[in-house]
Amino acid sequence: MSNLLAGIVALPLAAALPALVWPVAGRPLALAATGLTLAATLLLLGEVAAAGTVTLVPGGWTAGLGIVLRADGLSAALLAMTAAVALAATLYAGRYFAGHPAGRHFWPLWLLLLTALNALFLAADLFNLYVTLELLGLAAVALATLAGTRAALEAALRYLLVGLLGSMAYLAGVALLYAAYGRLDLAGVAAAIGPDPAAAAALALMFAGLLLKTAAFPLHFWLPPAHGSAPAPVSAALSALVVKAAFYLLLRLWLDLFAPVAGAGVATLLGALGAAAVLWGSWQALRAPRLKLLAAYSTVAQVGYLLLFFPLLAVLPPGPAREAAFGGLVLLALSHGFAKAGFFLAAGVVQRHAGHDRIAELDGTVQRLPVTSFTLALAGVALIGLPPSGTFLAKWQLLSGAIGAGLWWPVAVVAIGTLLAGAYVFRLLGHLFGNAVQPAGRRLAGAGEELPPLLLALAAAVALGLFAAPLWELLAPLPAPGPRP
Repeated sequence: MSNLLAGIVALPLAAALPALVWPVAGRPLALAATGLTLAATLLLLGEVAAAGTVTLVPGGWTAGLGIVLRADGLSAALLAMTAAVALAATLYAGRYFAGHPAGRHFWPLWLLLLTALNALFLAADLFNLYVTLELLGLAAVALATLAGTRAALEAALRYLLVGLLGSMAYLAGVALLYAAYGRLDLAGVAAAIGPDPAAAAALALMFAGLLLKTAAFPLHFWLPPAHGSAPAPVSAALSALVVKAAFYLLLRLWLDLFAPVAGAGVATLLGALGAAAVLWGSWQALRAPRLKLLAAYSTVAQVGYLLLFFPLLAVLPPGPAREAAFGGLVLLALSHGFAKAGFFLAAGVVQRHAGHDRIAELDGTVQRLPVTSFTLALAGVALIGLPPSGTFLAKWQLLSGAIGAGLWWPVAVVAIGTLLAGAYVFRLLGHLFGNAVQPAGRRLAGAGEELPPLLLALAAAVALGLFAAPLWELLAPLPAPGPRP
């Protein structure tokens, strides 16, 4: 069943090419590709749960040569989130871009973005990780321009320059590792790497590039304008998926290559950057005048939570406590992905029907858009971390591990960040559910607009918290830092 790996990459790519030359078929091709990719990903989840790791070597090349595709619990979980969010966003985008000239460009770029995401999650060597990361960045930038406004074009240009800088830093680190060890496959480099200057320089370059692409504080300056000005389906993908891809690569390199040689200082630095992101991003979200800008700054804060617990992974020895912390970190990433995708899509519905997304002028929105208002409330539950959301369970796992390890400062950061998240979410809900009477004349939203974000928000606020057991089984046992088999 390892051919599933090739299919997951090939399906959106095969649909992207005809969508480029036959734009009218873009939507049905995207629906077919995302639906089939989700089905293939669900089959892959079963394979990974049974075997632990699924590997495909196209062409039968020996280790260290050619392309190797590999799926383990971490990559399979993120593939599943990507497939689910992609299908929901595809359903939503069909109505969003109906009759819009940007629609002819959206579908091939969208499918190319999904191809790059799937390939990145499955790539098992440093060079192909670079290729997929670069392809992902270019597709994301092109999608961010589709709004066509001056603000969107300026934000996309900034995004492009930042992405290129991050990619150059990552590639320079790859070159150093290849020069030092003569290998590019993760397993081979992990077996050869040691605490030497080449490894230290490569770590600094690669992590700097990936932190820039992840929009980690203080390198987050490009994210709010790009996410806030892009079309709603694009904003959802950028926040839920593209940022997660850079974080996935950061986590993968930490687990597979650098944790044994980096020392606790690097993990502490990442945690400190995460703490600053949680506090700064949450504060800016609280002050944001626009709905999509609130969501964008919230993404900065939520990325901070993902970095905040690197010190915990660094200090915990292999065993149940470390597995629980790792599972909590992955669940946190998944919960944020579903919640933020639902939030941005719902924000797009509000903007489309109100004609703007200025929070102060959204009083009484629930009267015209009750389902969308409820969706934003559900997504807010997940962003705050209230039970029974996946975020609540993830934070519980991580905070339990931090307290057990004597790391109290992440606990304080989470407490403050949660209070700030509650403040900006309830500030928004106070307007949405206010008593102001909305003017008549604008039609109610249709199910095609409201159902996809609602399902995504329900996944984050309810399903991931109540049905997390399969995720623990998929991720366990977490191997000790070092090479994968």
